[in-house]
Amino acid sequence: MSVLPSISSESKLLPGNPHFSYCSGLLTAENNDIAKLAEEFGTPLFVYSKASMLAALAAYQKGFAGRQVQICYAMKANSTLGVLQVFADAGCGFDIVSGGELDRVLAAGGDASKVIFSGVGKTRTEMRHALNAGVGCFNVESEEELEVLNEVALADGKTANVSIRVNPNVDPKTHPYISTGLKGSKFGIAADRTVTCYQHAAKLLGLKVLGIDCHIGSQIVDDGPYLDAVDRMLDLVESIESAGVPIHHLDFGGGLGISYNGEQPPQADALWKKLLAKLDARGFGDRPLMIEPGRSLVGNAGICVTEVLYLKPGEQKNFCIIDAAMNDLPRPAMYQAYHAIVPVLQNADTKSIKQNYDVVGPVCESGDWIGRDRELQVKPGDLLAVMSAGAYCMSMASNYNSRGRAAEILVDGDSAHLIRQRENSQDQMRMEKLVA
Repeated sequence: MSVLPSISSESKLLPGNPHFSYCSGLLTAENNDIAKLAEEFGTPLFVYSKASMLAALAAYQKGFAGRQVQICYAMKANSTLGVLQVFADAGCGFDIVSGGELDRVLAAGGDASKVIFSGVGKTRTEMRHALNAGVGCFNVESEEELEVLNEVALADGKTANVSIRVNPNVDPKTHPYISTGLKGSKFGIAADRTVTCYQHAAKLLGLKVLGIDCHIGSQIVDDGPYLDAVDRMLDLVESIESAGVPIHHLDFGGGLGISYNGEQPPQADALWKKLLAKLDARGFGDRPLMIEPGRSLVGNAGICVTEVLYLKPGEQKNFCIIDAAMNDLPRPAMYQAYHAIVPVLQNADTKSIKQNYDVVGPVCESGDWIGRDRELQVKPGDLLAVMSAGAYCMSMASNYNSRGRAAEILVDGDSAHLIRQRENSQDQMRMEKLVA
């Protein structure tokens, strides 16, 4: 594998991806040549930068300096074991939403006592599994869940630490599919039921009330909704404690956005400076805090490398057909999401002219598109990089059209580690059986 010299100050940094840059016209991940990685491991190929993940985490750590804060990585953003290992080694806890995610945390070396178990549909089996593993806290999302968790805990002779997720009815100003704090959302308990729920939870012998939780959505690029949610949650804490139920910790969830297409979300340390000032002003500055960032830690730390298969001119559109598809990169099809698409080799094609293309994959769906109306100068065989692909891509990937999931690489300085092998047909069929 070719290793490049350290990136010079003359390298053209890509917006939102400081650890992916061009060096002498070659796209690099830290000090690794992307084209060489594609040659060795094939395409489609996800490449993640460890330095990028740790830099994003450091912004949160800087913002929380001197405070009692547990950062729990929201692993639904990217649950690959090698990625989880990075955050476990950095001392993070984890926010999980299934028993399978708990198994992944444990397999990656995570500490169960630093795990928060969220999600609206926890089963009794998952609750029992989490209690036996010793998870730190359950974020309870309905009144019936309180009753079921209490029953499971009592039956196993255990006590479940709980926070109640409240729905503050705050508009996060993001895509409706990833807005979670409005009245019409399935998440959390309505604010006007919160005090009653806490009083009831405090009487259940299998539960121990520890905190309060709030999460209003994802890909939030404005600090206004966060500040509104903090005020509403602190109002509730005052009411809950006035009703005789002490609250130990405050959990403000995650949701901070990243730059996909010129968005300018607040920096994590700057955002938390404002939120902490509000906590201090209202007398809550000494409370232990929990947060659950996901996308903001990994989104811009990953790219998907793909090969151009065909160029197909049409009467209304030109199509650039690549070997990555909606099963690898679901966000455009699901959310109409934007990902920047750049050449792996700059100015490699001097014969072709720049044209606008819809960049599409091989899957048999009209919705299988990765980018609309992108100006590219490409030919079959060229490599492209789909940027900002570290979050909600591999974790949402599928085998649709019986396509194997892509390989994944974690780069660390001069090193490149294979953290997921490419899936083949035998892998996909391993759990299936023909009828005798």
